[in-house]
Amino acid sequence: MMVKQHMLFTLYSICGIVLKDILAVSVAATKNKVRGAQGQFPIVQNMTVTEGGIANLTCRVEQNDNTSLQWSNPAQQTLFFGDKKALRDNRIELVRATSQELTISISEVTLADEGMYTCSLFTMPVKTAKAFLTVLGMPKKPEINGLTKPVMEGDQITLTCVTSGSKPAADVRWFKNEKEIKGAKEVNASGKTFTVKSSLQFQVNRHDDGVAYTCRVDHVALTATHEETTQVLEVHYAPYVEIKHSIPAPLEGQNLKLECVPHGNPSPDPVLWTKDGGELPDLDRVIVEGRELTFMALNKTDNGTYRCEATNHLGTSHAEYKLVVKDPNALSGPPDHALIGGIVAVVVFATLCLIIVLGRYLARHKGTYLTNEAKGADDAPDADTAIINADGNHAHAEEKKEYFI
Repeated sequence: MMVKQHMLFTLYSICGIVLKDILAVSVAATKNKVRGAQGQFPIVQNMTVTEGGIANLTCRVEQNDNTSLQWSNPAQQTLFFGDKKALRDNRIELVRATSQELTISISEVTLADEGMYTCSLFTMPVKTAKAFLTVLGMPKKPEINGLTKPVMEGDQITLTCVTSGSKPAADVRWFKNEKEIKGAKEVNASGKTFTVKSSLQFQVNRHDDGVAYTCRVDHVALTATHEETTQVLEVHYAPYVEIKHSIPAPLEGQNLKLECVPHGNPSPDPVLWTKDGGELPDLDRVIVEGRELTFMALNKTDNGTYRCEATNHLGTSHAEYKLVVKDPNALSGPPDHALIGGIVAVVVFATLCLIIVLGRYLARHKGTYLTNEAKGADDAPDADTAIINADGNHAHAEEKKEYFI
C-alpha cells in the first residue's frame, strides 16, 4: 500500500513539472508575439478631393508579420479586408494589397463620401488609424438675373449673380469692363453646400450702353480657372449730335467736307441737313451722301449756318456749323492796321513812362544841389560872402576867398 502511494505521488510530481514547463513556454511565446505587435502601427493621411474626383486611401505599416489590414468607411462598414472586397460598391476598387500596404480608391466621389475612414491592423490588441476625407463641392456656373433688354436711360436696375453647390462657400466678384466693382454679398447654407448671391444696383445712363458686366466665381476647387457669366447692357437713349469738318479755315476754291456724327440708341438714321433754316442750295455743287455734306469749290455764297438734325423714337437733337469762306488773297494783303496801331500805342506808352521817370530823377537831384548851394547865402552882403557861408565850404573858406579875389 505504501509503495502504491509513493508511485502515485511520483507520477503527480512529474506531470506537474511537465505542465508547468508547457505553461511557461506558452506564456513566453505569447509575450514575444505581443512584444513584436507593439512595433506595428498603421500609418494613414487625410485627403481632400473635389466632388466627382477620385480618392485614394492608403494604409501602411513599417513591420508586419502577415497580420491583415482593413479599411472601413465613416459608417464603420468594412470596405476591404486585405485583398477581399467586403462592400458592394462599384466605385470602390482595390489598388494595392501587400503585407505592409492596403490602398483602395473611391471614384466619382460625392459629398456623402466625406467623413472619417479607419484603417485597422488586426494584432492583439487591434490597432487603428483614422484619415479624414474632405470633399469639396464644385460651384455651379453663375447666373445673372434682373436684366431686361433693352433698358432705358435713367432706369434703376438690380443685377443679381447666383451660384450654388459650393463647399466651402464660393467667392463671387463683379467686373465692369474688366474693372472690379463691389457688390452686396449673401451666403445661404443648403445641407453641406452653399448658395452665394451678389447684387449690383445702379441707375442706367447712356455710358452704360455696350458695357459688359461680368460675374466671376472663385473657389478652392477651381484650381486653374474660374467660372464666370457676362451680360452686355443695351441702353436706349435720345440722340445728341456733333459736326466734324475737314479743314479748319475754309478758303475760296477749296473743297470742304462736313460730317454729321449722331450718337443715340436706336441709331438716328438718316440725318437732315439744312442751311439758315431752309433747304440746301445748288445741289450740283453741294453734295449730300449719307451723313456727309461736301462743298465743291467753295465761294462766298456758301457762307451761312448749316444744321444737322437727328431723330429716334426717344427724341431729336441737332448741331450747327457756321461757314465763313475767306479770300485767299486777303491773307497776303496789306498789314493789319489794328495790329500796327496796337504796337505804336505800346511804344508811345513806354516812352512816356521813361520820360516821366527820368524827369522825376533829374528834378530830385537838381533840388538837392540848389538847396545845398543856397544854405548860408541869404544874409550875405555879396556873392563872395554867400559862397563862403554855404555849407561844406567852412573848412576851406580862406582858400575859396583867395581864389575868388
